[in-house]
Formats: sequence, structure tokens, C-alpha cells
Amino acid sequence: MPGPGAHMVYALGSGVGLMHSSKGRFSPHHSLVYTLNAFLGPDLGPFIEWVTSKVLHLGQWLGGLSMEYVHHPLYYVLLLGIPMSLFYSWLSPLLLRKGYLHTASGVGLRREQCILLVAAGSLSHFFLDHLFEENGETTTYKWILSTGWWEEGGAPNKPEAVIVVGILCGWLIFGFIYINRVMRDKSIIDKRTTITVKHILGTVFVYCLWCSSQIYLRRPPQPAIGEEADLGVLIFLVVYFFLPHTLCILAMDSLSHDNLPL
Repeated sequence: MPGPGAHMVYALGSGVGLMHSSKGRFSPHHSLVYTLNAFLGPDLGPFIEWVTSKVLHLGQWLGGLSMEYVHHPLYYVLLLGIPMSLFYSWLSPLLLRKGYLHTASGVGLRREQCILLVAAGSLSHFFLDHLFEENGETTTYKWILSTGWWEEGGAPNKPEAVIVVGILCGWLIFGFIYINRVMRDKSIIDKRTTITVKHILGTVFVYCLWCSSQIYLRRPPQPAIGEEADLGVLIFLVVYFFLPHTLCILAMDSLSHDNLPL
């Protein structure tokens, strides 16, 4: 299972990448809060469980309760998100005043930035946990695999699947090329990223609808994309990979181009 080192390296490495690509808008303060919540955040549940049962000898029920509700991608944010964001929004200006961590904006993190980073850290924590905990027997991982086709003899060939997937993949790549073609209209150029994201999300949504209809609505169920578990993989990536990094981007400082470091 992933331990402290794996969680910290994954989150801190992602944070440093965002620091470099954002040219100061994602500061070391952002990276620290994101990393601490990806590393220690939801694991406060197992830590409390260990303290209450092994150190304080208060029994398993209290520790089990904390494990159930704190070691969870959503409950952690709902229960501890606000207290954590208040703490980090107090800590960030302190670190800045003491000269321990710099920021291009010259100010510490705000509470709303911290809550986004707390949520991003929690989801990134479970990106690793769902894949590598319990010898691959986590509920989430088993569901991802269940969206594939594992019957003996392999998946039957379905011409309609080839046609639908071909159209959607072609729409995705050619739409991307069309949106990002050479343009002289600056107002359109500035909106290209937003339009591209909407294009990708819309295509993914239709792709997932197709997979879901084949797996859950057809009787008997049919392999959506041959033996591939695309439905589970796509939903997992959207929730546990793309969403936390999107939250990190939303938490970035708003700096004018003149103030950005070279």
C-alpha cells in the first residue's frame, strides 16, 4: 500500500510542476498545503485509530469511527476542510513574514484557496490509495475492473462499438485541432483553453454514456469497448486525477503579467 513517502513524492512533484508552469501563480505555499493534505490529511483517520486503540486504550469503536469518516475523499473535506483551511490561511502569512517561504504575490494564502487545496490533496491521496491498497481489492478498483469484459474466450466483436468509438475519438482529436488552429482573433485565442476543456468533457460524457448503456442497460450486458474498462478508468481519472489538479489551478494567485517572475 502507498505510505507517507509515496503520497508526499506524488503530491510534491505535482506541486513543483505547477509552480514551474504557472510562473509563480502556484507558489511554494500552495504546494506545501496541497502536499500536507495529500500526505497526512485523510490519514489522520488511521492515526486517530492507532492513538485511541493502542495508546489511549479507548477501544476499537472510536478509532474505527474516525477511520470510517476521516479516511474518506469527501468526508475528510466536509468534516475537516474548514478547520484545516483556517489553520493553513493563518500559517501561510506567518511563514511569509518569517521568511521561510516566498510567494510572488507577496501575500499568504486566503481561506478559499486553502479549502480548494485541502480538497485537491484529499482526492490526490485516494488516487494512490484506491489503486494500491488492500492488495488491489479496494471497492473502487474492483468496480473499475468490472466495467471491462473478463469472460472466457474474450469479448465478442461488435461492429457498432467500433463505429461509435471511432466517431467519438475522431470528433475528439479533430475538434481539438479545429479549436486550436492558427487564429488572428485574440478574443478567440484567449478562450481556446476553456473551449477545449468543454470539448473534451462533452466527448467524455457521451463516451461514458455509451459505455454505461452497454454495461448496465442492455440485457444481457455487452462489452462496451472490447475487453477494455474505459468507463471505470475515465471516471476514476476525472475524479481523482484531473479534478484535484483543476482545484489546484483554481487556487492559484491572480497576478498580472508584469508581476510574474521570469
